[in-house]
Amino acid sequence: MNRLTIPGIVGLVVLAVIANASLFTVSQTEQVLVVQFGKVERAVEEAGLHVKTPFVQNVITFEKRLLAVELPNEEVILGDQRRLIIDTFTVFRITDPLQFYQAIGPIPDNIRGRLNSVVTGSLRRVLGNNKLLDVLSADREHIMSTIRGQVNTEMQNFGVSIEDVRIRRADLPKENTDAILSRMQSERQRIAAQARAEGAEASQRIKADAERERTVLVADAKATADNLRGEGEGEATNIYAKSFGQDPAFFSIWRTLQGYRDIFDSGSARLVVSPNNDYLKYLQAPPVDASR
Repeated sequence: MNRLTIPGIVGLVVLAVIANASLFTVSQTEQVLVVQFGKVERAVEEAGLHVKTPFVQNVITFEKRLLAVELPNEEVILGDQRRLIIDTFTVFRITDPLQFYQAIGPIPDNIRGRLNSVVTGSLRRVLGNNKLLDVLSADREHIMSTIRGQVNTEMQNFGVSIEDVRIRRADLPKENTDAILSRMQSERQRIAAQARAEGAEASQRIKADAERERTVLVADAKATADNLRGEGEGEATNIYAKSFGQDPAFFSIWRTLQGYRDIFDSGSARLVVSPNNDYLKYLQAPPVDASR
């Protein structure tokens, strides 16, 4: 019984090993090359279960999905002789696994060196014909489209399609950055000094205009006051003259009493005169109505 069972088990194991070595699966995101002794027998792009010759053929799998490669920084000289440190990344897709395998080999990461060379060359050519302001403006999209087209053309022989090339970061070299910052600081200081000078000039002009207006207003006010005062004095003189003409005696009494008020109103005035002086006669006796 045991003798019959052991060969059967061994046979099942052998069949399982052969089946495992003969079958392989391809997912929706993969594409496969079947290689025999280093020679590609066929390419398989359809998803599902497939068969190969066991122990003789091997399977090399490549991605169908987009792949991204970040490239090292490169210093590029622009058309205006400015220098930029460019940090880029490239997005590509393997469109022909057989061509890719023949050009690059079974390891997709091996394409990094080739992409670095091609992208760097295109960056130098295209950016060498553009100025810094072009790279920083809306023209940047057109520049990157041109670079992407050139890289895609050169990489077609490697079985890949370049989907995008992007500048992730663009920096000036440190020495250039320091010089630019110094110029920017000097320019801002110049603008600030100019603004302060213009402000001081405007302040002096406003003060001068205000002082001139004040002088004119004060002069006009004084002239108006003098005119009003002259008119008032003239009117008072006329009133006094009319009053004197109507009743000279009453006017003389009124003027005398008014003088008393002006002198003695404060309560501290001192007047030294002779007792017989006519000026004080109304303090000694009330005025007499001459009309009676």
